[in-house]
Amino acid sequence: MAAGGALLLLAAAAGTLVLAALLWRRRAAAGGAGRVCVVVLGDLGRSPRMQYHALSLARHGRGVELLGYLQTRPHGDVLRSGKIRLVPVADLRGLRVGPKLFQYVIKVIVQAIQLLYTMLKIDQPSYILLQNPPGLPSIAVAWVACLFWRSKLIIDWHNYGYTIMSLNHGRNHPLVQIAKWYEKLFGRLSDYNLCVTNAMKEDLWVNCNIKAVTLYDKPASYFKETSLELQHHLYVKLAKDYEPFKPRYVTESVSSNAERTAFTEMDEKNGQVIKTRGRPALLISSTSWTEDEDFSVLLKALEDYERYIDEGVELPSLVCVITGKGPLKDYYNGLINKLHFKHIQICTPWLEAEDYPLLLGSADLGVCLHKSSSGLDLPMKVVDMFGCCLPVCAIYFECLHELVKHDENGLIFRDSNELAEQLKMLFLGFPTLEGKLHNFRKNLHASRQLRWDESWDQTVLPLLGQNE
Repeated sequence: MAAGGALLLLAAAAGTLVLAALLWRRRAAAGGAGRVCVVVLGDLGRSPRMQYHALSLARHGRGVELLGYLQTRPHGDVLRSGKIRLVPVADLRGLRVGPKLFQYVIKVIVQAIQLLYTMLKIDQPSYILLQNPPGLPSIAVAWVACLFWRSKLIIDWHNYGYTIMSLNHGRNHPLVQIAKWYEKLFGRLSDYNLCVTNAMKEDLWVNCNIKAVTLYDKPASYFKETSLELQHHLYVKLAKDYEPFKPRYVTESVSSNAERTAFTEMDEKNGQVIKTRGRPALLISSTSWTEDEDFSVLLKALEDYERYIDEGVELPSLVCVITGKGPLKDYYNGLINKLHFKHIQICTPWLEAEDYPLLLGSADLGVCLHKSSSGLDLPMKVVDMFGCCLPVCAIYFECLHELVKHDENGLIFRDSNELAEQLKMLFLGFPTLEGKLHNFRKNLHASRQLRWDESWDQTVLPLLGQNE
């Protein structure tokens, strides 16, 4: 009964939006001078793929309206571009009155009105490029805006919103079923579709009758190995706020005037930087701190790693950096604070957009705990790590093989025990220039993977030229 009422409310809201757009329509001619409105019903600063879209469009001379929440600072390249205009959308907090289903429906309706109003105030675009998820209500709103502007709708499918919703509510919950029906129905109204894996491309066609083009996530040009000098300056900066980056003890350095961090030291007279003898290994992971990543797997593996050292295995100390923001961060920080390691330090910073690739390019190993809610998307963090030639240990899910090649550019694990064994194997004898860790890095060097700009030009640019 509640599901039926919610469905009626959503249908009524959608009908109202269409009617409002048609009544308000100014009979705008198709065109828009090649402008593109890139839409994320989320935080723009934490939406790297959509920022990359905006930068690629701007690089080809397109005017771009980048529309979304401005909670986190976008990358400096976006802010400096004269072709990209940020269009803020206010982030609505949940209504606290009535049943949860009622609260959710009201929030969706208010978001739809707010988003449509914002999208109809911008200059007329030729295309609206929308990230999904979240697609409720943004797919329907973007379609209505395209009716108004006589624009083309492109949906970039990163995943299915209903599968993410099912992590909290279960697959049979009324909201999940509504979201599934909605995504399939309104997804078919798009003019073009992009997706992140071949597995998703096939699923969209078989189950939704939606034809899509695969645009794999690729690293931007600034994801690369970090020079020793830049590493040192980054560590010095991070050491001001985070204990694990501070020097542990005085070593035999190149000079008594050396500036030290936990990993590097620089002679202040001649500027020479070397890696500190006996330095810890730097392990990095990044996360949105959501339900599709279980960080207790990593914490349990680190407990086993600590035990290996206590048992006499020759392993380095570890600094484990977990970057990101999200709803479960406080929960996991609580678990981390209960751990009492002698050989492992953990910190959970939020890095500036420009510092994140520098830290990836400085690390020794990446860990990915992303488990796709649909089994059809790939973790962008691994793409970025590979761009920095950083080997990765990643938890298994169905289409991961499209990115991580086990025993070639990294390792795949299924539980904390496997991860602990992999950490022991990879760091045994660290920092030797032999062994699997070194071989993985060599393989990544040799792979010469496409960068985002090249991939985008080959895949997306032809779509935009079809009707202009």
